[in-house]
Amino acid sequence: MFDVAIVGAGIAGLICAQRLQHRGYQVVVLEKSRGLGGRMATRRLQGTWADHGIRCVEDQGKFSQALVETLLEQGVTHLWTDTLHRLDSGKLTESDRHPRYVAADGITTIAKFLASGLEIWRDQRVQAIASMPESAWNLTLESATLEKKNVTAKSLVLAIPAPQAALLIEPFAEQMPTLLAAVQSVEFAPCITAIAAYAPKPQSQMTEIPWRAIAGSEASDLAWIGLETTKHLDPSQSELTPVIVAQSSAQFAERYLEAADLQTVGQQLLATVQGLLPWLSPPEVLQVHRWRYGFVTKPIADTCLSTNQPLPLVCSGDWCGGNQIENALQSGWAAAEQMAILMQKLGIFGGDRSEDFADLLRALSFSYRQP
Repeated sequence: MFDVAIVGAGIAGLICAQRLQHRGYQVVVLEKSRGLGGRMATRRLQGTWADHGIRCVEDQGKFSQALVETLLEQGVTHLWTDTLHRLDSGKLTESDRHPRYVAADGITTIAKFLASGLEIWRDQRVQAIASMPESAWNLTLESATLEKKNVTAKSLVLAIPAPQAALLIEPFAEQMPTLLAAVQSVEFAPCITAIAAYAPKPQSQMTEIPWRAIAGSEASDLAWIGLETTKHLDPSQSELTPVIVAQSSAQFAERYLEAADLQTVGQQLLATVQGLLPWLSPPEVLQVHRWRYGFVTKPIADTCLSTNQPLPLVCSGDWCGGNQIENALQSGWAAAEQMAILMQKLGIFGGDRSEDFADLLRALSFSYRQP
């Protein structure tokens, strides 16, 4: 029996778990994937890696600023670029200038930092939730090996995309109609990501490329092109393996989301890159990933949603309050505060902590060890 079960090890879920655990609650995080971070994802391939979800971190507000400063102090991240280019009608121009940061071993390293000291069960998909007579949530899990088991907790946080949360709470529609309606109002757009690794090139040829990241126009099939190799240039290497990440627009993804041949879809996305880097040969490795919930297009205004009927439950994510990392951090923080209030009404008390977000990050720094 845990005090709190948190479904989802993305940014919001990890922040919520850390704050509740810091207050003395017994917390378990349940994650359906092998990795951590949700869309803060890194793919390993051909002796290198690529960030194929969230592209980088940047200062978007109070929470993300504190995170960026802490990660820099701990050596987890470094400055990648302060210039974003834009591709419009085949013309490349500089369009946006402010610092963007990346991690030396892939952006998922940031999720590992935020997960320090937490009990996390990976490869555990929550299939259903039910309220038990003894005032506890019962979660039915299915692991990657199809082994089924159950977890019980006095309270529950759903820190997953809204459509996935809605499926779990629909059986409680009569008890939480307002919360369910709010969750169901959220809309996401899909995204298709192509990750391509090419034959090694001289480092001098790589450093001469004038851009590191390009945003596509609204009318384009491409939303983003990132030269991942520039995130981890090694001065001691004479040759480097060029790695490109191309992310589609929502319109493109909607057309091809269910395509059986994703390799062809990925090649279509990369065709634009070939024009920007004509010396690139066909990729030696091409992997394509579907993000069904790639971008929040219609968030709710609240930083989290909560109810105590039939038992304490809070919903959280970047779809609460906006669609950026800043919103995910703020939502996870707010979800923990709201859950503590709901638990106290039931006579379940944690420690009385008045820390702010920067205090929590400093506490994490003591327990974190870089891989």
